[in-house]
Amino acid sequence: QVQLVESGGGLVQPGGSLRLSCAASGIIFSFSGMGWYRQAPGKQRELVATIFSGGSTIYADSVKGRFTISRDNAKNTVYLQMNSLKPEDTAVYYCNVVVNLLNFWGQGTQVTVSS
Repeated sequence: QVQLVESGGGLVQPGGSLRLSCAASGIIFSFSGMGWYRQAPGKQRELVATIFSGGSTIYADSVKGRFTISRDNAKNTVYLQMNSLKPEDTAVYYCNVVVNLLNFWGQGTQVTVSS
């Protein structure tokens, strides 16, 4: 079955950096587009970044120039490097993959940006 396991969240000061990881299993990873989403308290889940199987990427306007999504097909892992973090980046971050039109999600990892 499809499994996505996120790691790397935590508490960081404004301006700091974190790198999130998502290890995937149960899919043909190298053929799969992968996404990072986030959900802040009281808000809807929103797309942060997507990386397609060919390596092309899409970013939300709010994170362009600060976040970088990447993938390592040998490790079946997708990463989200987050720099210049702001308090408004505070959220639970989720890894996502769509398989046969079905959405699969990881358990989420909390990112808190606060002084």
